[in-house]
Amino acid sequence: MSLTSHLSELRKKHEVLSQQVEAEARSPGVDSLALSQLKKRKLAIKQEIEKLSATAH
Repeated sequence: MSLTSHLSELRKKHEVLSQQVEAEARSPGVDSLALSQLKKRKLAIKQEIEKLSATAH
């Protein structure tokens, strides 16, 4: 997989997680643990995107 396509896939995953975080936060009876786990996964992907983007330039 090329770096560009890998970054594209990571960005898609990040967007999906963003939507999941928003949906979880809006739902009644918010599951704080699930929300926290989603946010951690989203952050990890964001950090990987930033790291790979920095090496690409």
